[in-house]
Amino acid sequence: MQKRSIVPILYILFLMLPIYWLVAMSFKTTNEILSGFSLFPQTFTLDAYRTIFTDPTWYWGYINSILYVSINTVISVAVALPAAYAFSRYRFLGDKQLFFWLLTNRMAPAAVFALPFFQLYSAVGIFDTHLAVALAHCLFNIPLAVWILEGFMGGVPKELDETAYVDGYSFPRFFVTIFIPSIKAGVGVAAFFAFMFSWVELLLAKTLTAVAAKPIAATMTKTASSAGYELGLLAAAGTLTIIPGAIVIYFVRNYIAKGFAMGRV
Repeated sequence: MQKRSIVPILYILFLMLPIYWLVAMSFKTTNEILSGFSLFPQTFTLDAYRTIFTDPTWYWGYINSILYVSINTVISVAVALPAAYAFSRYRFLGDKQLFFWLLTNRMAPAAVFALPFFQLYSAVGIFDTHLAVALAHCLFNIPLAVWILEGFMGGVPKELDETAYVDGYSFPRFFVTIFIPSIKAGVGVAAFFAFMFSWVELLLAKTLTAVAAKPIAATMTKTASSAGYELGLLAAAGTLTIIPGAIVIYFVRNYIAKGFAMGRV
């Protein structure tokens, strides 16, 4: 093994160590976790996973999270596509200022919008719904998706648009059948970041839900009791929350690499 390959391997092992520790803890009892240090479970148990998959309050937490994250990802990408096209292809009064304003929404902390969203959604009757959380996350994800997609669209020659119009394509047909496939890498990158932000965001998801749409991150606070934390259960829930993100990363890994190459990620 070459010496130059040792450093990357050690670095990857260092990054994977917390994940391994989390997974190992999920197969331990809370007493074993608290009793001392051990690399492997001394008393292997699946009780934590059994609780998650049989208790409705637990597995519905995952279902709720996946539902509002999926809704948000679809809305964010669908809205960002025409917006990014406008910024990429046209020049209009205040375009740069509007583009910068969109990005400032992404820079603001979620806590700033928690109370306004809570009052607004309570007034219109969509509090504690998947749509409420999905729409709230759009405030942050749409600007990011517009910024990413605009960069990819800027790399597509305008002659492609003109050629399609000469060939008799209507704009909707051209946009769906020709233009979007030419920037599918950008769509994948934008969808990935929208998914990941919505999946890990807790403050808005917890503030805007109570029971019916309660996310898994909020459900994980149930592990606290008068006797302390159920650490094995908490570790199992944390392990399962990694899986959706890992699946998404696997399918868009090539698109993310292209995004880095274009300087938009």
